[in-house]
Amino acid sequence: MNPSTSSLRRLRDWWHRCSDGQPFIFVLAVLTGVAAGAAAAALKWVIGWISEGITRHFDPAGPNWALLVVPVAGIMLCGWYQRRVLRADLTHGVSKLGADLRAGRYALPGYLCYGPGVASSLTLGFGGSAGSEGPIAYTGAAIGSNVARLFRMDSHITMILLGCGAGAGIAGIFKAPIGGFLFTLEVLRMELTTMSVVACLLACVASAMTAYMLSGFTVDLTYIQELPMEPRLLPVLALLGIVCGLYSLYYGYIMRRMQQFYESIPRAWVRNLVSGLVLAALLFLFPALYGEGYGLMRHILQGDIAALSADGFFASATAGGSIALVAAGILAVKAFACSASNSGGGVAGDFAPTLYAGCVLGFLFATVAGLLCPDSPLPVAGFAFCGMAGVMSGVLQAPLMALFLTAEMTDANVLFLPLLIVSAISFGIIRLFRPAIYYTTV
Repeated sequence: MNPSTSSLRRLRDWWHRCSDGQPFIFVLAVLTGVAAGAAAAALKWVIGWISEGITRHFDPAGPNWALLVVPVAGIMLCGWYQRRVLRADLTHGVSKLGADLRAGRYALPGYLCYGPGVASSLTLGFGGSAGSEGPIAYTGAAIGSNVARLFRMDSHITMILLGCGAGAGIAGIFKAPIGGFLFTLEVLRMELTTMSVVACLLACVASAMTAYMLSGFTVDLTYIQELPMEPRLLPVLALLGIVCGLYSLYYGYIMRRMQQFYESIPRAWVRNLVSGLVLAALLFLFPALYGEGYGLMRHILQGDIAALSADGFFASATAGGSIALVAAGILAVKAFACSASNSGGGVAGDFAPTLYAGCVLGFLFATVAGLLCPDSPLPVAGFAFCGMAGVMSGVLQAPLMALFLTAEMTDANVLFLPLLIVSAISFGIIRLFRPAIYYTTV
């Protein structure tokens, strides 16, 4: 026998032994995670680059009339890209991903490895008031599916790698490996075996570390202040949880009604135009709604409450009461802005908006409490931090993901107890009312 033929046969036999066993699946999971983490870091960079290029000349002391044009252009461009270039609808990517899983469609097309990222960059870079997690979850799932196809895996392994990629996308965009893993359990509701649990964890850790490294070893949000667990704060935190749950009901209701409104518009370009105009009007009134909102959340968590009225019509609002009114206005319209970004032709996600709304709600709660009881002020940044988990838990009905994701992305892993109180009570409020009126699209 030819030595070279014998070597090739041994190599082929080794390949089949590895590909049929668990170790090779774990290798593919890590490969998927690294690719998803790199895609998440690239998406963040592109969105930031476009946004900075557009907003660098804005006037911080007054209204910016360009905000009446820029968001419309972003939604219209995104709609054109989907219709004419990809010839596919990429809106509400997580919902579509869940539908693919339930229908057993595990072989995702290759254009999903880049298409959602391009569309999301147009939406968010031009001011879409939403997040990038929906598109990156869809992209990560497509990466996992195509990795499985490349190595000729069967449908079961393809399903596992698809779930690994989706979780890795969330882990990379938030730099939160446990949060990404819990996304596959609570949001996608995948039934995972021991092997798939380990594979998903490996993918999420690889993705988070890749994104963390490519971003210069930095986190998007940092909460370094302490939140003392004094007995007097426990009932107040419980009350914050109730408020978060009630606001989540409002937020979900508006999202559902606005999605129905946009879907009732038959012509796609008209739908894009209407949603773009709604978004533009809201950004013109409240420039703090521009983009994903990490800048505003960062300021609030660091105690800079004046950032809520830093520009636009409310730049003169400096007192606690007037800033509280600005925060209330932002909370009232945030769901309208998010639905205009997601349901009218834009491609974005629903996770970051819930964190944003929760941060503002926690700030408003603590500010109003301080105005009513000036002798016993509450830690504003701490309650904003807890509100993030509360609203995400309520809107997405994923309390564990909200708990871990909020702690991981802010590098505040020691503050689980206050997060748990607010997140659990908010989730309980939603479960109490959901059969009657609650619905949301993730």
